[in-house]
Amino acid sequence: MTISSVFIIANGMKKESMELSREILSYLKDKGISASMISTQSDEDQLSVPMNTDLVITLGGDGTVLYAARAVNEMGIPILPVNLGTFGYITEVGKDEWKEAFEYFAANGTNISRRLMLRITVHRDGKRVWHGSALNEAVITSAGIAKVIALDLSLDKTPAGSFRADGMIIATPTGSTGYSLAAGGPILDADMSAIIITPVCPFTLSNRPLVTSGKVVTLTVREGQRTDILLTADGQLFFPLEEGDTITVEKSRSRALLVKSLRRNFTEVIRDKLHWSGEMHA
Repeated sequence: MTISSVFIIANGMKKESMELSREILSYLKDKGISASMISTQSDEDQLSVPMNTDLVITLGGDGTVLYAARAVNEMGIPILPVNLGTFGYITEVGKDEWKEAFEYFAANGTNISRRLMLRITVHRDGKRVWHGSALNEAVITSAGIAKVIALDLSLDKTPAGSFRADGMIIATPTGSTGYSLAAGGPILDADMSAIIITPVCPFTLSNRPLVTSGKVVTLTVREGQRTDILLTADGQLFFPLEEGDTITVEKSRSRALLVKSLRRNFTEVIRDKLHWSGEMHA
C-alpha cells in the first residue's frame, strides 16, 4: 500500500486531538508523506477531503468516524480511527498504537474492515427532497416527547405492514451496537452485509426486529400524525418529514474502509463493552 497523502480530521472538542495531530504530522513529514489537518467543532461542519488523499486519520471517538465516513463515501479512502477516550465500538485503535496500525497498513494493506453504509433518500410529491448516507443508522422518530408515529413499511416494494411506534431504526451491522441494540435489536458481526429494521417501543408486541440481507427498505409517513416527525442519519444529520413522505433506505454502492487494530478485534470490543467476560450483570 503506497501512502503519499494523509488527511487528519481532529475532534476540536477533545483536548488531546491537537497534541496528537502535531505528533502525527511530524511523523508523516519525517516519512516524506504529505499531510494536512482540519480541527472540527461540530459534526455538522462542512468537510471537503482532498481527492488525492490516500488515507484519512480521525482523532476523537465514534462520532468523528461517522462524520468522516460520510465525507469520504464513494471516494474509496480508508479511515484509520484513533480513539482519544474509552474504546468505542468503531474506534478500536488506541492513541498509543496509531503508529503500529498505520505502519502495518502501509506495509500490507490487509488490516481493513469493509463496513456496509446506507443510502437514504426522501421523496415528497414524487420529487427527491433530501438524500444522504449513514454508517450507523437512519432513524425516524417523533420530534416531540413520548409521541407515537404511524409508518407503512415495504421491502422491495412488497408491503410488510403498518407500524405504530415511537420510531423506526434502520441500522447497519456497524450500527447494531448503537441505538438499535438499546431498542432491542440484535448484534451483527461488523463485516456482515445486512440491514436491521428495529421498531422503537411498538404499539403492537408482535412487531419485532427484522434482519434482511439486501432488500430496499421503504417507509411511508401515514396521514393523520399527531406530532412532527424527524429523520436522523447517524445522529448527526436531521431532516423534518411531512405526511406522505417516502423514505428509501438501501445499501450504498461503496463501503466504509476502516483500518483495524492489531491488538483487539470486534468480538473482544463487544465482550469488554458489554461485560461478557465476567459474571452476569443485572
